Amino acid sequence: MSFPALPNEHALAVLLMTVLALYLFTRERIPLESSSLFVLVTLVVGFELFPYHSEQGTLETAEFFHGFGHEALVAVCALMIAGHALVRTGALEPVARRLGRVWKRSPALALLATLIVGAALSAFMNNTPIVVLMLPMLIGAALRSNTPTAGVLLPMGLATLIGGMSTTIGTSTNLLVVSVAADMGMERFQMFDFLQPVLIAGGVAVLYLWLIAPRLIPDRKPPIADASSRVYHAQLTLAEDSPLIGQRLAVAFEKTANEMQVNRMLRGDNLYISPLPDVRIRAGDRLLVTDTVDRLKDFQAMLGAELGTVGDADEATEELQLAEVAVVGGSRLHGLRLGDVRLKQQYGLDLLAVHRAGGVIGYRTPDLQTLKLRASDVLLVQGRPQDISQLKRGGELLVLDSTTDLPRTRKAPLALATMVAVILMAALGWLPIHVSALLGCFVMILTGCLAWRDATRALSAQVILIIVASLALGSALMRTGGADYLAQVFLFSTAGLSPSWVLALLMLLMAVFTNIVSNNAAAVIGTPIAISIAMELGLPLEPFVLAVLFGANLSFVTPMAYKTNLLVMNAGGYRFTDFVRVGTPLTVIMWVVLSTVLSYAYQL
Repeated sequence: MSFPALPNEHALAVLLMTVLALYLFTRERIPLESSSLFVLVTLVVGFELFPYHSEQGTLETAEFFHGFGHEALVAVCALMIAGHALVRTGALEPVARRLGRVWKRSPALALLATLIVGAALSAFMNNTPIVVLMLPMLIGAALRSNTPTAGVLLPMGLATLIGGMSTTIGTSTNLLVVSVAADMGMERFQMFDFLQPVLIAGGVAVLYLWLIAPRLIPDRKPPIADASSRVYHAQLTLAEDSPLIGQRLAVAFEKTANEMQVNRMLRGDNLYISPLPDVRIRAGDRLLVTDTVDRLKDFQAMLGAELGTVGDADEATEELQLAEVAVVGGSRLHGLRLGDVRLKQQYGLDLLAVHRAGGVIGYRTPDLQTLKLRASDVLLVQGRPQDISQLKRGGELLVLDSTTDLPRTRKAPLALATMVAVILMAALGWLPIHVSALLGCFVMILTGCLAWRDATRALSAQVILIIVASLALGSALMRTGGADYLAQVFLFSTAGLSPSWVLALLMLLMAVFTNIVSNNAAAVIGTPIAISIAMELGLPLEPFVLAVLFGANLSFVTPMAYKTNLLVMNAGGYRFTDFVRVGTPLTVIMWVVLSTVLSYAYQL
C-alpha cells in the first residue's frame, strides 16, 4: 500500500487551516472565542476569494454559517440554560443534603456514593452545575470527618466526566458527534444506544477512582481549609507611655513600613476620627485595624500597643467566615477586572486571594485590581456569615463554601420537574432533544424559574464560537476531500492491523487531542474522518463514530482539557501533575475497556 497522493489545493489549504486551528486552541493567552472567530472568518474569506467547484457543485460560503442554527448548538445552549436554572433554584439541594448525611456515618462509602451519584446526574445534564453543587458539600464533609480533601474532589470531578459519556445529551461533545454523523447519513443514535459500553467501562473506572486514585494524590489543602490567611477586626490601644503619643499618625504608618491599614481611629467612648496621616495621637487612642493574626501581632510589637478585639457595634467581634466564589461561564464576574467587581462595597466581602491554574495571587499583589477574571478562577473571600448567606441565597454568584446553607427556592421543584420532562420527552422519542430542551427553557422562563438576564448569562460565547468554527472546519474537510485524505493516511499508518486495533488507535488519537485542544473541536473534526475510515474498510460506521465520541470525552489527563477540571483544580488546590498522575491510568482503563467492548459488540 503506497502513501496516499496529495489532495487538491483547497483540501490542502483546509488541512493547513486545521493544523493552525488546533495550535491556536492550545494557546492560553489567546481567548478560545478569538481563535474560533479567526478560523471562521478565514474559511469564509478564503472560499469567497477562491471558490471551490466539484461534482457536488460550488461550496457556498453561507454553509459555514449554518453552525449558528445547527440543532446540536441549539440543544447545547438550551441545556446550558436549563442547567443554570437548576443551580439558581437549588433544585439539586436535596441530593447534596442526603450525601452529606452519608458522609457523617461512613466517609469511605460516602465517597463511592458521591462518585456514582455524580456520574448518574452527569448523564442527563451538563456536569458544571453538578460539580458546583458537590464541591462545597464535599469540602465541608471531608474537613468534618478528617478525610483528606485531595482524595475526594478530583475523583468526583472525573466521575462526572465519565457519566457524561453515557447518553447523547451527557455532554456537548456527544450532541455534536451524534448530530454530525446524522448529517452525513448515518442512522441517528438514540439517547441510551451506547449506555452499555459506558456502564461496563465506567464501573471499572469508578472502582479505580474509589479505591486507588485517592492513594495516588499527595495531600493538598483547599484554599478554604487554610486558616493562615483569615483576617480579623482588632484594635491597637496606645498607652500613656507609648513613644507615639503626640506624634502624627504618619509616624505609626512608617514604623509598620506602611503595611498597616487603619480603618478608623476611636478616641474616648464614641468619637471616631478619620485616620489621616496628620492626625496627632493621644493616650488611649485606639486604632481599628483589619488583618491576619500574624500581622496584627507584628503591628502590636512595632507600635508597643495593646492588641484586643473590637468592642463597638459596627465591627465584628467574632471570627469572620471564609468562602470561595467560583467564576464560571455565566457568572457576572467573568471578563470583569477585579477592581470593577467591588466585592466590599456590594457584598461586604474582603478579598484574600485569587486561585488560578498555576498558582495563587495574594490580595497584596501589585496591580491585583487590574486582573481580568476568567472562567475557573476561584476567589477566596471573607465576610460576616450573614453577608455570605445573603450572597448565596441571591444565586447571582456561585459560592463554594463549606458552612453556609445551600440555596433552595420555592421554584426548585418546578425547575427539576421541567428538566425531567425534557429528558423523558427526548428519551421516549416524543421530541428531538433540541426541541424538548428549547421548550424546557421556555417553560422555566415563563414560570419564573429563571430570568432572561440569567438565561443570557448561562450562554457561553466561547462554547458557541468553538462549536460553530468546528462545524465549519469539519464541513470544509468533508466537501474538499480533506477528511478522506486524512482517513487514507491513518489507514496507511495502521496497515496490517486488525480492524479492532484500528478502532482502538483512533480512540487513543482522539483522547490525546482532547487533552490538548478543545474536545468539541476534536470531536467535530474526528467524526467525518472516522466515517471515511469505516467506509474505506467496508465496516459499520457506528463503532468508529463511537470511538471518536468516547475518545473525545477522555478529558482526564490535563486540567485545561475540560472546564470543570480547572474548577476542581483551583477549588481543591491541586497541581497539574495531580491530574497526570490520576488521569493517565484512568484514560488507559477507559480506552482498553471501551475498545474491547466495541470490538466485541460489533464483531470487528
